[in-house]
Amino acid sequence: MSRQIVLDTETTGLSAENGDRVIELGCVELFNRKLTGNDLHIYFNPERESHEDALKVHGLTTDFLRDKPKFGTLANDIVEYLRDAELIIHNAAFDVGFLNKEFERAGLPPLRTFVSEVTDTLAMAKQVYPGKRNSLDALCDRFGVDRSNRTFHGAKLDAQLLADVYINLTRGQDALLIDVAAAEPVQGTAVVSVDLSQFELPVIMAAEHELTAHEAVLAQLDKSSGGRTLFRENG
Repeated sequence: MSRQIVLDTETTGLSAENGDRVIELGCVELFNRKLTGNDLHIYFNPERESHEDALKVHGLTTDFLRDKPKFGTLANDIVEYLRDAELIIHNAAFDVGFLNKEFERAGLPPLRTFVSEVTDTLAMAKQVYPGKRNSLDALCDRFGVDRSNRTFHGAKLDAQLLADVYINLTRGQDALLIDVAAAEPVQGTAVVSVDLSQFELPVIMAAEHELTAHEAVLAQLDKSSGGRTLFRENG
């Protein structure tokens, strides 16, 4: 059984080390790759203004955030929600860096001490689609995930989109775990075992003209590769 949390944050800017803060946390829970509905969505009062460029991205104004709780007051609850889960994050270094700084301010240890694993879907996508755009928007378009409601970046909405992208990005992996030998036949079908030892299987040798044609192909490969082919080396 596998519990995964697809996570995203919105922040006042780009640098946790220079005092930028988390202003929104969105989490979507998956259990055995299925949505559970046990999600988490919190806005925070960062006690500072958002940078102008960041505000254009998330649209969360100081007035809207003024009456929201401070991160430190809910930090322990967040730790317990995330505990022992695998976190699925797009560009994980960014979100993990910000969350670790918030936990540090609250006197708590970093994420990796209480979650089982952090999986970066950006790194995964770069391996699967090298040289292509692998932003969340680009992956949504690639997999046909509807993002028509995404006017601003929002942590909860982005986590929901990422959950869909992650399932598509890893689709088929479970098939590798199927034990074919243990699979049972479909009801109503018969499985017939045939003993091939009762048959005398013929050995068909290549004809002379086929050997000549094969040798001509190998000679051409030798010429193209500038040396002997692997077939000649290993044959």
